[in-house]
Amino acid sequence: MKIVICGKGGCGKSTVTSLLARSFVKNGFSVLVIDTDESNFGLHRQLGLDLPPDFMGYFGGKKAVGERMVRAAPNRGAVSFFDKPWTFADLPQAYLSGGDGVKLIAIGKIHEAGEGCACAMGMLAKQFIGNMRTNGNEVILTDTEAGIEHFGRGIEEHADAVLMVVDPSCESLKLAEKVAELSGSLGKPVYFVLNKVDGSNERYLRNTLGARHPVAAAIPADPSLALAGLRGDPVAGESAAVEDLSRVLRNSLAA
Repeated sequence: MKIVICGKGGCGKSTVTSLLARSFVKNGFSVLVIDTDESNFGLHRQLGLDLPPDFMGYFGGKKAVGERMVRAAPNRGAVSFFDKPWTFADLPQAYLSGGDGVKLIAIGKIHEAGEGCACAMGMLAKQFIGNMRTNGNEVILTDTEAGIEHFGRGIEEHADAVLMVVDPSCESLKLAEKVAELSGSLGKPVYFVLNKVDGSNERYLRNTLGARHPVAAAIPADPSLALAGLRGDPVAGESAAVEDLSRVLRNSLAA
């Protein structure tokens, strides 16, 4: 099962990813979290893990990956970083961090000013997700950068479903409509998760999204989660809404 989590900046993608990862583990799954956000250094903290070395290092680093792309530029579809499918057992331990059933891999981060665009990271992430094979009790959760650039990079092409995190803002609602459109064009089911909501704005969000975009879960605003994010602490505790979301995903994708 491969799920891509997206949304606008600050909507809570990493928080939802972390809570969902813990929920899947609680229900007997092994979880690989893929961090494809080159500018966010917070996901590993919310998972309670160390930040692993950039996975691009396995292929010689960002420069080497970029050079392979340039050499294949006349026929870019021919560039390939894998010669066979991988399972969880094939993941290189030197580029993983993990504990309690959750493993984290980070495609790459921007470390220096002027180092160039993240195109190489996007290409590698797309191929990595497509190359991974899972069994019935394994889940891959991919946390993306803010916005929809990852759709342009093709990250969602090999996903089983797209999870759109919507916070109480006009920008998030507008983005939700675009994500629904893009996911539909790829034939991918999209699940909407309302995050940081209270009674009044939850009703507005549900009414605005309408019957065309049913809401899979609504996670209430939680000051303890906000404080954990501010401190860089792991997210803790259980969420009934996240448990419901986990169950919806398991049932829907197994059908």
